[in-house]
Amino acid sequence: MAGCVALIASPLSAQTNAPPAAAQAQEDPIRVMVGRLSLDQYKQTLRGLTQFGDRRQGTSRNRAAVDWIEAQLKSYGCTNTERIVYQYDRRQLPERWPQMLDSMAAYAKLSPTQRDSVDAVARAGRGGRGGAGGGRGAGGGRGNQNPQKGFRAPTGVNINPFFQPDTALRRINMEPDTPGERQEVYCTKVGKTRPNEMYIIGAHMDGHGFGSALNDDGSGTALVMELARVFSAPDVETDVSVRFALWNNEETGLNGARAYIAQRQALQGIENPAGSGKYPEPKWLAMIQHDMMMWDHGMPGPDGKVAPRQRREADVNIEFRDTSKFATEAQKLAWFFRQMNERYATDYHAAVGDRMSNTDSDPFKDIVPSISLRENERLAHTGTGWNPTWHQPIDHWPTFTDEDFKLGLNAAQTTLSAVGTLAGAKIRK
Repeated sequence: MAGCVALIASPLSAQTNAPPAAAQAQEDPIRVMVGRLSLDQYKQTLRGLTQFGDRRQGTSRNRAAVDWIEAQLKSYGCTNTERIVYQYDRRQLPERWPQMLDSMAAYAKLSPTQRDSVDAVARAGRGGRGGAGGGRGAGGGRGNQNPQKGFRAPTGVNINPFFQPDTALRRINMEPDTPGERQEVYCTKVGKTRPNEMYIIGAHMDGHGFGSALNDDGSGTALVMELARVFSAPDVETDVSVRFALWNNEETGLNGARAYIAQRQALQGIENPAGSGKYPEPKWLAMIQHDMMMWDHGMPGPDGKVAPRQRREADVNIEFRDTSKFATEAQKLAWFFRQMNERYATDYHAAVGDRMSNTDSDPFKDIVPSISLRENERLAHTGTGWNPTWHQPIDHWPTFTDEDFKLGLNAAQTTLSAVGTLAGAKIRK
């Protein structure tokens, strides 16, 4: 990790004799790159992802989403796309719910007229579940061993498709998952001077809950794709390589990230073919994960409800794990990200925490310095009911406003500026 620490230190020391602000704005390649991010483009990428519903792993909609993501990456100029192929031989929708699985299978066999009748009954019975703060779906709550602090709302996972009042979205999501082959896609910006080292920027593209997985984790997936678009521009160069990975099977236990590590960790830094100057798996300098980027509406009130609008003090949470093997280096990395947020983000500040958990950076944390960016602290906030959209039918477009989307955009600005600085990004004239 010495290389990572040195990279963190050098950009900061270079600011000592910085030119005047106007000249710095013209010369600063990071500010130019951050300026190429936009709210409209971020939302457009999110719109593209939501056409595949919740993108549940093990379904045709998930496979179609992987194909779409790969095509988008190639269209940005990130043409060296590759895939991790692995097996997942279990079911995400629990087999202890045979009636639900049978109902989904039976629904798929109905005629359009018969589906309309079923949908009408579902809308009439579940109409109150379409907006932010709606009821929780079927599924068990999550335990927490810490003393209760403040107000909490219940958390759970909706596994009932008929709780989704949007007919079109419910129909997209009706196919249950099946065991078998899984795939996930990644592409790489190859460094010019140190192609044998890289930063990994990740997010998981699968979701569940019978919404459109807009926030969890379309928001992180669109962020990573937008960074791939900006870094892949023909006039952008980096000294160090940067990889953009869209994990699958996060919701089943981080299986996609684990498959990547199992297949790629031993290949780090090996030139192949020998003498070619090509490194299929550059040495990992750090892993930066993005998971749920848009909802920071505050703590539930005494009635268990959360405010319908983004709170004014909303921030980007940058987390490392205090118990990880690389906790010291990861903490330095997290604070550097916060500094870059202060310099380049347009709307929301950042906060640093030490309890990274339950996301695809976890399998990396004892291999390489790892951090995650989130809308809330994972254990203290998300896990105790601060986000009523989490794994619910209301995790879809009507629930969110531009105030929410801007938080995701600011997280993108934060990561782009930090990784761009660490990787030595330049704009070629």
